[in-house]
Amino acid sequence: MKNLGQMMKQAQQMQSKMAEMQEGLEALEISGGSGAGLVSVTLNGKGEMRALKIDPSLVNPDDVEMLEDLVAAAFNDAKAKVEAHVQEEMAKLTGGLNLPPGMNLPF
Repeated sequence: MKNLGQMMKQAQQMQSKMAEMQEGLEALEISGGSGAGLVSVTLNGKGEMRALKIDPSLVNPDDVEMLEDLVAAAFNDAKAKVEAHVQEEMAKLTGGLNLPPGMNLPF
């Protein structure tokens, strides 16, 4: 029974650390870019967009599609960086615990 008590204590500690990590993700800001830095998207650690910057030289009413593609690419770049950061933090939190496929914490 001691092992069960220790497991429960570890689970509570992990839950507390997870809550701290989630709070930290809201404050975290990660940027991604495209078009050699002409478009930049900043997301928080939860994947919510915080900022979008577009160089004025890209604003061309005759080529809106290119601008749309650059915004999407910058967003995807930022999102990939956020996901990598979250995975890294989760690995630290779980101590390398191998979670079952499809179990993506904290989301």
